[in-house]
Amino acid sequence: MSMDRKIEKKKGLRLKHIGYIVLGIFMVAIIYFAFFTDKTSTYRVFKDRLVIEEVKYGEFDDYHTITGQVEPIATIYLDAQEGGRVEERLIEEGSMVEEGDVILRLSNPDLSMSILDSEAQLAEKSNFLRNTMVIMEQERLQIKRELLNLEYDITKKKREYERNKVLFNDNLISEEEYLTSKETYEFSGRSYELYMERQKQDSIFRSIQIMQMEDNLENMRRNLELVRQRQENLNIKAPVDGQLGTLEAEIGQSISRGQSIGQINVLTSHRVTALIDEHYIDRVKTGLLAHFERNGVEYELKVRRVYPQVRNNQFQIDMLFTGHVPENIRTGQTYHIELQLGESQEAIMIKKGGFFQTTGGQWIYVVDPSGNFAVRRNIRLGEQNPMYYEILEGLQPGEKVIVSNYESFGDNEKLVFK
Repeated sequence: MSMDRKIEKKKGLRLKHIGYIVLGIFMVAIIYFAFFTDKTSTYRVFKDRLVIEEVKYGEFDDYHTITGQVEPIATIYLDAQEGGRVEERLIEEGSMVEEGDVILRLSNPDLSMSILDSEAQLAEKSNFLRNTMVIMEQERLQIKRELLNLEYDITKKKREYERNKVLFNDNLISEEEYLTSKETYEFSGRSYELYMERQKQDSIFRSIQIMQMEDNLENMRRNLELVRQRQENLNIKAPVDGQLGTLEAEIGQSISRGQSIGQINVLTSHRVTALIDEHYIDRVKTGLLAHFERNGVEYELKVRRVYPQVRNNQFQIDMLFTGHVPENIRTGQTYHIELQLGESQEAIMIKKGGFFQTTGGQWIYVVDPSGNFAVRRNIRLGEQNPMYYEILEGLQPGEKVIVSNYESFGDNEKLVFK
């Protein structure tokens, strides 16, 4: 009878054990990469090519640097009040002028003819008025003579009536003769009254007629004065004292009425104009102060006017000096001016740099304390001046950030320094 033989287990690694080991290693690798490795995208850069600045806490000056240009306090434009041909230029551009100085002389033959016609009409109207007044005076004298005749006739008829009345009472004349003298006398009296009424009406009519003719004559005189004034306007004069700027008129050139031909700069004072980026239009208001330094002396300005129009992403302001004015100030000079937008205040801030063009101020690379790498961090900026950005959120004083340009970094969240 045969005995069963005991089968001994083989020692060492078997195939299924290798499978378990591989699976375990794979699981450990997954866990390691999932929980213990840095998955952020990185970019290697040379540290010495970066501009790294420290975040500071201190006094933040809220100002904006602008370039101002000196201009006259006022500019008076010269317009031709009357059209004509340029005959003479008496003053050239850049010359100083006084009020009333003749700058240009124009000619206008049509205007000269209008003056002659107006003078002829005025003379004709004046002669007609004089002749009318002579005729009226003659008529007045004639009426006065007729009144004298009527008064004389009434006197005679009254005397005859009174005599016949006495005779009739003494029965020396007939009643018919008496009544005839009485009626004749009374008729003469009523005729006189009627003639007096006519004289009164004629006098009123003549007065009205003369008044109307005198008014017409006065209107013609005024019209002639206006035409002569138009001829005087052919001499283009300086309306104020100042400096003649541009003068766009050459001898022989035809100038139309109302055409702009030049300007006069009033130099009693000066203003400084500047163009500012539209980003600041809500913050720039009249009354803001500004200052600049020239030859070691500081000068102060105040914003007088803010123009609301925005052209080429800029708007204009005018400023006046509040105190002393630079010596030898001239139109066209430029000054680098610091416009104060608000009061100075304590704030966290970083220096301005090229990073803003890429990030828009929404994030920045913050250098790790080890100095070996920098990571991306969201931030929020406040106001800015030519040197610094104000930090509202995301950074603390003492931290270091990269402020140079980010164009080559792409969207990487981490920069590793070489």
